[in-house]
Amino acid sequence: MTTTPRPCKAAALVFSALAAATLTLTFAPYAQGDEPPGTAESAAPPVKVDAHDPDLKMVNGATLAASKVLDIKSVVETQGGEERREDTNQSVKFALQAEVLFGKDSAKLSDEANSRIDQIADEIKKQNAQNVRVFGFTDNLGSAAHGDELSKKRADAVQKVLAELLGADVSFEIRGYGEQYPIADNDDESGRKKNRRVEVSFPRAEQ
Repeated sequence: MTTTPRPCKAAALVFSALAAATLTLTFAPYAQGDEPPGTAESAAPPVKVDAHDPDLKMVNGATLAASKVLDIKSVVETQGGEERREDTNQSVKFALQAEVLFGKDSAKLSDEANSRIDQIADEIKKQNAQNVRVFGFTDNLGSAAHGDELSKKRADAVQKVLAELLGADVSFEIRGYGEQYPIADNDDESGRKKNRRVEVSFPRAEQ
């Protein structure tokens, strides 16, 4: 009669201990800061590109497009948004809140306004600009017709001072856009203040 040998009690205990250790290693969480499982492959270097691969070459007769300098805009604004300057490769634009220049619902320039307009005139001279745009804007309160009229009168007032400072060699384009083209939300007063503004823009001198 053949008998199947039975494992001794000590061997069973050793097997149980190994199994428990295996389970502990398998399910232990990784330490904070370690890479989670499965991310080791992402650290591998990218596939090497063969610069001489014919698939990377242009077809016969093809040429590269002319180089182009992208237009980069720089915007500087005072903390409360009372004054704003935008610079691009082609132009300079100043935006002054109406409250900086005028009294409430008025197109009469304040005493403080002339010094601000002087600074803009100095920049126009620096850029040797011959064509200047002066555009007026309002918020969306009140009637659209009143906003159109007031914004034009305010643009006219700023242009008049600039013309005296710059002389007859500079031409102007003057418009009142009313509530059109807001630069901020008209739902609150802080946004409406930014929209009530006069913008003066002109081309930059060629570099």
